[in-house]
Amino acid sequence: MSAPTAPLDTAVPLRRVDQLLAHYALSHQHPTNERIHYTAIPCIMLSLVGLLYAASPMFALVFLGASLVYYWRLSRVFLVTMVAVTVIMLAIIATLNAKHILLPVCVTIFVVAWIFQFIGHRIEGKKPSFFEDVQYLWVGPLFVLSRLFGRLGVRW
Repeated sequence: MSAPTAPLDTAVPLRRVDQLLAHYALSHQHPTNERIHYTAIPCIMLSLVGLLYAASPMFALVFLGASLVYYWRLSRVFLVTMVAVTVIMLAIIATLNAKHILLPVCVTIFVVAWIFQFIGHRIEGKKPSFFEDVQYLWVGPLFVLSRLFGRLGVRW
């Protein structure tokens, strides 16, 4: 005879970050689509910030600052990780900018990564989450990190 299990406590609401990630995961269940996202999302992030930087370094920094505030409100673990990712992205962008290839490289990465994203969603058979709510563009990086953290046993 097995021991009785305690019922799930349905009175404890999921944190906002958990709700967002659960909703995002609904349209990212096909293994091929997930693998595409693991590469394409970081590429899109890098290229978007690079494009903003090419237009105006200050605008890129304001965008990154606002993004970090969004992540801070969701999870301190994600915030710390995204600060590290931001530093790495800015180093890559500075290197590309110093070589005067920032704009063409970022345009190419942006277009190719989005093509792959849409291919992944075609395979999945579901539309991208950001078509419902633009904040899912910021949740995408957290989705990738949540999968990595899950494999490493890190709770966010």
